[in-house]
This record gives sequence, structure tokens and C-alpha cells, in this order.
Amino acid sequence: MKKDNKKIIYWLLTGCILIFIMVVVGGITRLTHSGLSISNYKLISGTIPPMNAVEWQEAFDLYKQYPEYQKLNNQFTLEDFKDIYFWEWLHRVIGRFIGLVFLIPFLYFLITKQLSKSTLKKAIVLLCLGSFQGFLGWYMVKSGLVDNPDVSHYRLAAHLTTAFITFAYTFWVALDLMFPDKKAINNAFRNLIRWGLFIVIVQIIYGAFVAGLDAGFMHNHWPMMSEGKFMHETVYTEQTPTYKNFIEGKSGVQFVHRILAFVVVGFILAIYFISKKLALTNYQSKGLNLLVIILGFQFLLGVFTILLQVPVWLGVAHQVGAFFLLSAMTFTLHRFSK
Repeated sequence: MKKDNKKIIYWLLTGCILIFIMVVVGGITRLTHSGLSISNYKLISGTIPPMNAVEWQEAFDLYKQYPEYQKLNNQFTLEDFKDIYFWEWLHRVIGRFIGLVFLIPFLYFLITKQLSKSTLKKAIVLLCLGSFQGFLGWYMVKSGLVDNPDVSHYRLAAHLTTAFITFAYTFWVALDLMFPDKKAINNAFRNLIRWGLFIVIVQIIYGAFVAGLDAGFMHNHWPMMSEGKFMHETVYTEQTPTYKNFIEGKSGVQFVHRILAFVVVGFILAIYFISKKLALTNYQSKGLNLLVIILGFQFLLGVFTILLQVPVWLGVAHQVGAFFLLSAMTFTLHRFSK
């Protein structure tokens, strides 16, 4: 690691930590059904929550105009509303804070010419990803303010997956600066890890589908689904045509998420055991070991999340596990790519 890059690396890693916090709070927001509590978007003034009884009543009256209150929460008191308002407000404030933490140091590094051309290009990509992520958050909330008092699971998946990808790319750029020296690579093994990363991302997308459809509250058995069946008939009968079951049906989406869990486990274990035939560096070995350990924890978290019918703390822990699994996958791929 070059000394000149230290400040930039710390800046990028700070961004990674903040994105992690954002994902955790976003998970809590989703699992507590708080995401539609703020129906307008004010970039500056929206950072300040209601400060007195009149402002709280105005915010509550606005919430009453939308389907979630009218169809689901019409028994809510002002105190109930304050509980869900808090998580969505915090989620949005952290998003704005991440924007400032990225933009202000970026402009400083740009003006003082501390960014190489390569890092500058990557930072611009990060800026675009962050902006797109903010747009997707607004676009997601908008889908729950029309007729159906719930956000589109497609938009939720896009919002969550973009957050994960933004984190992974930020981490990758930091790793580029931490390990600037190139080395010979095994293309075949690197490509195997790339496929592993791709499968993990697909699994994350399906995890978001499960969250968006509340599919985790069905078939709370393992390893079989309800009635001791490997594939319950509701997996392919909820929706028509049949293919919709696997992208919009609660049972079908949960089934795919279950099966992909085994695919992820099998693929990562294959990567691990194949690596034993290679001469590994210290960082490569550590990355693979960490990957397998996190995989084990994440698999167990998934099983208990289903068995215990998605308690908030466990649902958040499972999402955090996916975050750490992606982190380990990104680090491992980097160490076999550069």
C-alpha cells in the first residue's frame, strides 16, 4: 500500500462501513414495515424530523392519505406512527450522510489532484452508483403509495442489490489501492470464483424477493416445505402462467431461495477444495477460509430464520450475513484477480 493512497483508502472503507449500516437499518425498516411512513421526499428539510406536536400531527395526517394507513394501519395511533416513522427517517438520513461523506472528500481529492486517472474513473462510477441507489429508493417507495400498500418486490430487489453492488465495488476500489502490485493469475480458477460471485448475487436478489413478498412467513419447516414435501404444490399453482410462480409467487420464490442456498454452498465448497491443489498466498488462503466460515453461519441463519418465522432480529442478521458473504467473496476474487 502506497503511503499517498492511505487517505483515499480510509475514505473508501468509511464508505463501506456506512453502506453496511445503511443496509442494516434498511433491513430493520423493511421488517418493521416502516418504509411507507414518509410519503414525500424533501432533500434538505427532510433531514429534520417533526419537532413538535403540530408537525407530528401534520406528518400523521399525510400518512393517512395513502393506502398503507387506509387498508392496513387505520387503527394506528400517533405513537404507533412515530415508531415506524423513526426507522424510515433514519434510513433516509444515513443515505444523505453517505452522499456527503462521498462527495466532499471526492471534491477535495479531485481539487488537490490526489486521484490517479484510474481511481478517478472508478470514483465517478461510484458516484453514479450512489445516485442511482438514491433514485431507486424513491422509486421503490413510490410503488407503495398508489393502490397496493406494499412496495414492488422487484423495486425492493433492485434497491437492495444496488446497495450490495455499490458496497462491493467500493471495497474493490479500496483493495486496488491496498494491493497495487500485479501478480500472475490462474484464469480458470479466477473465473470459477467469478461464477461463485454471480450466484451469490442472484441469491441476494431472491432474498430480496422473499423479503418483498413476505415469503419467509410461509413453509416454516426445514429441510422440507409444509406437509413434509420437497416441493409443495403451491410452488407451481399460486400464479399463472407457471413461470410467474418463481418470480412473483410466495411459495415459488421461497423454493428458489431454498434451492439456491444449496447451490451457493456447493459452489463455494467446490472453490475451497479445488484451491487446495494450488499454491496459495497468505491472503488467498485467508480469504477462502473466511469465505467458508461465513458461508456456514449464513446457511444456519437462513434455516433458523425460516424455522422461527422471521423475527426481526434474525431477519436482519440473515441480511447482514449476506453482506459479509459478499464481502468475503469480493476479497477472495480480488486476491485471485490482481
